[in-house]
This record gives sequence, structure tokens and C-alpha cells, in this order.
Amino acid sequence: ADSAALARRPRGVGGLRVPAQRARIVAKGSDFGRVLFDANGQVVYVFEIDRQNRSNCTSADCVKAWPPVLTREPASAGAGVDEGLLGTIRRSDGKLQVTYNGRPLYFYEHEGPGEIKCHNVDLHGGRWWVVTPRGERAS
Repeated sequence: ADSAALARRPRGVGGLRVPAQRARIVAKGSDFGRVLFDANGQVVYVFEIDRQNRSNCTSADCVKAWPPVLTREPASAGAGVDEGLLGTIRRSDGKLQVTYNGRPLYFYEHEGPGEIKCHNVDLHGGRWWVVTPRGERAS
């Protein structure tokens, strides 16, 4: 399979919970400047209360609302993304979650491709932010 196919997940809300074979993170323009998306065009978030390379979004409620960005193989960097900042962590359920600048990445359940509804919103114990290509929260 070509790398583009390996980077994609199934479409739709259910697809947010399915690991890509090899997730790809890309930078695109948004209302918050250039921020990170996956190969399906879904924006990714970081969680304020996560620790370096450790997710604190572990409750069933949190994981349902904020599906971790999952991959089976190490993630790849698309346009505008620093490959050196990409990584993975092993979640408690054994799945591989993509990280950027040491911060675990998530989708939001109630968004479609290209939508950003929850930047700087406080849910499940902390704020959620979209991410710049430098690995910082967008302003």
C-alpha cells in the first residue's frame, strides 16, 4: 500500500477510534494559525493536565469524548511538521498513541474534518488546545 493509504483511518466518528497503520501528522492553516491535523483532515488536540509522554485522559468518559490519535507503526511527518517532535507512547490498554513534542495527541468526538470547536475549552479536568508545528498550544 502507498504511504497515503497507510496514513488514513476509516471515515466518520467510528473511525476516530481506529488506529491508522502509520499515522501522519500535517500542518494546515486554521482560524488559530497553522495547526496540526491527521491525514484525514481531523484536527488534533493536547490536554493541559497530561504529563510528558503520559496521558491523563484515561477515564471511559474522557476517552470517549477525546479519542487518542492511534497508530500501529511510528507516525510520519507531513508538510510543515517537525519529524523530530513526533513520537508514540503505549497507553494502559496497550495501544500506541501519537505524541508531538512529548504531548499525547487526541481527536474530539463531535468534530468532522476541518472543524475546530474545542480550542481552549475546559473539559474532563483541564483545557484542550490545538497545536502549532513548533509543538506549542495555539494562541
